[in-house]
Amino acid sequence: MTLNDRIAVQQRFWDGDGPSLMLMPAAQPPEQESYKERFGDPEKMWGHEIRRAEAVSDWPTDGIPTIRPSLGVIFIPAIAGQEYLLNEHQMPWPGKPMDKETIRRIPEIDVGNSELMQRAMAMYQLHAERGDGEIVAYHADTQGVFDVAHLLYGDEIFYDMADGDEWAWIEELMTICLDLYVNVSNRLRAELGQQDSSMIHGHARPQGVYFPTCGVRLSEDTAILISPEMIDEVIIPYIEQSIAPFGAGFVHFCGYHEHLYEASCASKTVHAIDLGNNEMYDTRWLFERAAETDTVLFTPIASLEDEKWPDYVNRIGNLVKETGVRAIISPAVCPTEKSECEEMLGRWHELTS
Repeated sequence: MTLNDRIAVQQRFWDGDGPSLMLMPAAQPPEQESYKERFGDPEKMWGHEIRRAEAVSDWPTDGIPTIRPSLGVIFIPAIAGQEYLLNEHQMPWPGKPMDKETIRRIPEIDVGNSELMQRAMAMYQLHAERGDGEIVAYHADTQGVFDVAHLLYGDEIFYDMADGDEWAWIEELMTICLDLYVNVSNRLRAELGQQDSSMIHGHARPQGVYFPTCGVRLSEDTAILISPEMIDEVIIPYIEQSIAPFGAGFVHFCGYHEHLYEASCASKTVHAIDLGNNEMYDTRWLFERAAETDTVLFTPIASLEDEKWPDYVNRIGNLVKETGVRAIISPAVCPTEKSECEEMLGRWHELTS
């Protein structure tokens, strides 16, 4: 199937004319170098990502083969000047928090000239020169506004949010991080030639999804640490402001926070949600809440103990049909043989059509 064929299949899903989608994983090739080596070398990063994507290019799946500059959650904070820690086989982690005056100077930064942005651009350029046109490059990791604010300013942000005297600073901090997120996203989209409010995004996977109305993705993991009231007052308004310039977007978060999930579903700018810890929730509840707001659930779904793939696909597929949710599922249980994967995918399409 060509890239255009895959996009057409997914467009039918978004139009409501096709079954829900399933991203069937394929066996991944062994790593040829450490993550630390790839992090500092765009050519090695591109080669690693291409090998991962090629593994799914001829595999039974609804996904589109995708690659990205895998630079971790520190991508936007590092562009803003924050130090980071890099170990041999782990994704980078933010260094010490920045003080207020340093944060206030962030708007002076040219995001296009930062080291990590240049590294991402170099990988995109390699792909433009060497790619076959069937594997799609997508955005480097983009944390949401509150995540970026927390990474830059540290845990002090929670104390300041609880202190009424510091609220003016919190609003200033969030505005700085909002502008930073938008500027970085604009730079990534420009490099990838994304002109309208659409994108293809793999969300850290070697296969991804065409989003006809979503121009960006954001991750708000830190938001699970705050109250429902703060979710409504701070998180959702800044999610909406950060997404608005790009039409709509999809949101990811890890951990457990029912109100954050419901509030994200209710937002008109959030068209899809991915949950890093879906196993913490009742699956039917997730499906019903998403169906009520016509939000696409783009996420892995946990299996039951000792559940085999035929039982898994029947259980989840029937639940999709019962609730009316529109879903893009990464299965927790699947066969390794190609013929069985074809059978599983076919059964999924039958159940969710």
